[in-house]
Amino acid sequence: MKGSVLLLTLAFVCISAFAQSDKEPFLTRALSGETLEKVKAETSGGSISVTGVPASEARIEIYIRPGNNSKLDKTEIQQMLDEHYALDIAVSNKQLTAIAKTKTRNLNWKKSLSISFKIYVDKNIHTSLATSGGSIILKSLSGRQDFATSGGSLHIDDLAGNIKGRTSGGSIHLENSSNEIDLATSGGSIEAKNCSGNIKLHTSGGSIGLYDLKGNIDAVTSGGSLKGETIDGDLHAHTSGGNVNMRSLSGSVDASTSGGNLAIEVLKLGKFVKLSNSGGNISLQVPRDQGVDLNLHANRISVDKLNNFSGSQDNGSISGTLNGGGVPVNVRAGSGRISLSLK
Repeated sequence: MKGSVLLLTLAFVCISAFAQSDKEPFLTRALSGETLEKVKAETSGGSISVTGVPASEARIEIYIRPGNNSKLDKTEIQQMLDEHYALDIAVSNKQLTAIAKTKTRNLNWKKSLSISFKIYVDKNIHTSLATSGGSIILKSLSGRQDFATSGGSLHIDDLAGNIKGRTSGGSIHLENSSNEIDLATSGGSIEAKNCSGNIKLHTSGGSIGLYDLKGNIDAVTSGGSLKGETIDGDLHAHTSGGNVNMRSLSGSVDASTSGGNLAIEVLKLGKFVKLSNSGGNISLQVPRDQGVDLNLHANRISVDKLNNFSGSQDNGSISGTLNGGGVPVNVRAGSGRISLSLK
């Protein structure tokens, strides 16, 4: 029934619709007959997942469990739903809308329910998702994805398109995704694997791991370390309170830390290398045979034998050209030392 409207209100939820446990759906609504272009889902006490599937498997599953982990029977849960919650599922104008919310602003925690959505739709879909109490999971989708949670983690796998996600209290796991990616957390770590495109990853309170990435990478943390391996493209990596350790880089590098060490291995230079810190050491490896313009400053510098070098060199600075010059390599260690190796 394309273009039809499906409306689920609590008045139509009979006790027989309840699952036998919170590991099974409370209710399942088939969507195989609908043409959908967008999903809008909101819940205040549970998680949301959206997964791309063949059209014949499209559906929405609703999971409900008592928020205080108490063991209520079906009749008691029905009564709590009727009295304290509004649950609406609708399809209109090619949009699936799934909303679960309380009827009162300050609901007693003993009467709270966790209402989660698992949504299975065609992969070519736009989403707008929000929850204040759970995780968000997106898998096998292509399109514009906009999602946020105040109290859970973000899990992103096999997405392509414009991807924007926010969490105030959880970690971020990203893999096998591409195009425009913008993810941020205020209170957790970030791990990205096997992704490409313009990738922006920011956290205020955790570490960042970057593995097998291609494109323009912007990774910033205010309170953790940065670690990565096999990155092809332009990398900007900054932390205010940890170490930066990056291996097998191919491309331009801009890395800094205010309170730790830097260890950077560049296999193929891009347009530039720029490294700095305030209170730690810096270790840098660059290709031996590539032309560079060296500008290094530190309390002490140790370096491999510089063949084909023209310029000045002492214990605390190196300034000049290597192999005729070329890529600018600017490294500044505040009170620490620099170790430069050529390979």
